Amino acid sequence: MSEHVLNDGAVEDAALRRKPVSEAGVPTVTVLDYGSGNVRSAVRALERAGAHVILSSKPEDVLNADGLVVPGVGAFETVMKELNAVDAVRMIGRRVAGGRAVLAICVGLQVLFEAGVEHGVASTGMGEWPGTVELLPAPVVPHMGWNTVDVPEGSVLFNGVESERFYFVHSYGVQKWDFDVVQPLMAPPLVTWSEHGARFIAAVENGPLCATQFHPEKSGDAGARLLKNWVDSLRKVA
Repeated sequence: MSEHVLNDGAVEDAALRRKPVSEAGVPTVTVLDYGSGNVRSAVRALERAGAHVILSSKPEDVLNADGLVVPGVGAFETVMKELNAVDAVRMIGRRVAGGRAVLAICVGLQVLFEAGVEHGVASTGMGEWPGTVELLPAPVVPHMGWNTVDVPEGSVLFNGVESERFYFVHSYGVQKWDFDVVQPLMAPPLVTWSEHGARFIAAVENGPLCATQFHPEKSGDAGARLLKNWVDSLRKVA
C-alpha cells in the first residue's frame, strides 16, 4: 500500500509528489488536458522550444512538472466549469503558492482574473488578479489576426521579440489593471498591452504566474521565441 501524507487538508498518495521523468537538463512541462479544444499545436510548439511535454490532467503531472501550461478556448464560464471538473483551479493555486511556473493562454489568461461578463452574465474567475473580462468596444469582434504589443521594460517572456506581432483570437479582454498588492520579496507584475477598440491586457508576468491573451503557439517565429524564453526560465529553477 502506498504511503499517504496530509497535504492542504487532503489525504494524498506520496507518489503524487514525484516529478515526471525527463532527460537530464530537459524541463518537464504539463499541458493541462481538460477538454479545451485542440491543444496539440501547443504541445508541438513547446517540444520545439526544448521541453519534455506531457498532455495530462493527472495531479502528479499537473503539480510536479517544472512548468504547467493552461490553454483556454471558448467561453469564460465554460472554461471555469471544465477546470473545476478536473480540480485544476485548486492545483493551479497550489503551484502558484509554491512558486511553481504556470503559463496560461487566451481564455486561460482571462479566467485568472476575478470575473468575466459575457452576454450580460457575470461568472467568477480564479481571482489571482483583480479585474473583469468584458467585451472589447470595437466595431468588429472577434479581434482576429496579428497585432503589436506594448511591452514593459524588463520582460523575460518578450526578450528579443518586443517589437514583433502576435496572433489574437478573442472578443473579450481585461481593459483595466488595478493591482495594488505590494510584496517586498517579489517584483511587481509586468503588464503588456495591445489595442483593439480599446487598450486591453495582452500578457502578464507575475512571478511564477504568466499569461498571454494571444496564442504564442500560433504566432510564428515570435511566438516560438516567447515559448523558448519561458521554457529556458524553467531550466534555471528545475
